[in-house]
Amino acid sequence: MLDNYIVKGIGGFYYVRTGAELVECKAKGIFRKKRIVPVAGDVVRLEREGACAVIAEIEPRKNVFVRPPVANVDQLFIVVSTVQPVPSTLVIDKLSAIAVEKGAEPVILITKIDLSDPAEIAACYAHSGIAVVPVNAATGEGLDAVRARLSGKLSVFCGNSGVGKSTLLGALLPEHTLETGEISQKLGRGRHTTREVVLYESCGGLVADTPGFASLEMERVGFIAKENLQFAFPEIERCFGKCKFTGCSHTVEKGCAVRQALENGDIDRTRYESYVTLYNEAKAVKEWER
Repeated sequence: MLDNYIVKGIGGFYYVRTGAELVECKAKGIFRKKRIVPVAGDVVRLEREGACAVIAEIEPRKNVFVRPPVANVDQLFIVVSTVQPVPSTLVIDKLSAIAVEKGAEPVILITKIDLSDPAEIAACYAHSGIAVVPVNAATGEGLDAVRARLSGKLSVFCGNSGVGKSTLLGALLPEHTLETGEISQKLGRGRHTTREVVLYESCGGLVADTPGFASLEMERVGFIAKENLQFAFPEIERCFGKCKFTGCSHTVEKGCAVRQALENGDIDRTRYESYVTLYNEAKAVKEWER
């Protein structure tokens, strides 16, 4: 569990959890000069300036996401449904790749398993090393497995409209409403009303409440350079250094260990197709556009 972490930031004010206390403070001007914006999840050191608390230092971050603005994320739960909306493996794969590159563990949660068999989606990740958990908020199937993963970690849930993310969170974390209400009361109303990220404690970890955060939003903001993409797909990274040619793109070259692993059935075809699509997209991005 983090100590002295930012629960929420809004309008230049930050709310830092220090044990049982929630402290309202501002950030020192040095952060603005350095163009550093404190975000939820940042571990900070506070000082007193007169009667007010200020953020004097931000501890080194494990990672930081711009949208939603949250730092030190340990795992990203990607919520998809079997039907309505039909999941896009390309979006799932880009999200999981962004998570891996940032040092966060991706976990795929499949909802609406009472309407269609989740096996087809799960099969796409058989060789990826990415955990896939079918869940049912109504029956409780899979929920204990997810709760166990929350312990000791900062987690973010993302999912497009209609996949049942809110219902799932409500079933997973029944104390969420109480915790959110407590934070809202302490933060006050009026000028603090917002849809910013809020962190709350649950199941021995921290969960980021990210209202309105959909997979497609994150899918737009993440960029991975083409030369780094192979390391964001665990099953492709396992082939690193085994190709005939140094600098192999794993897309068209002869003697490519990745393409051979695909033919051997050690890499799932949808995952490889996502890799090639993302590689070609990254290749088309100019340096100044990154």
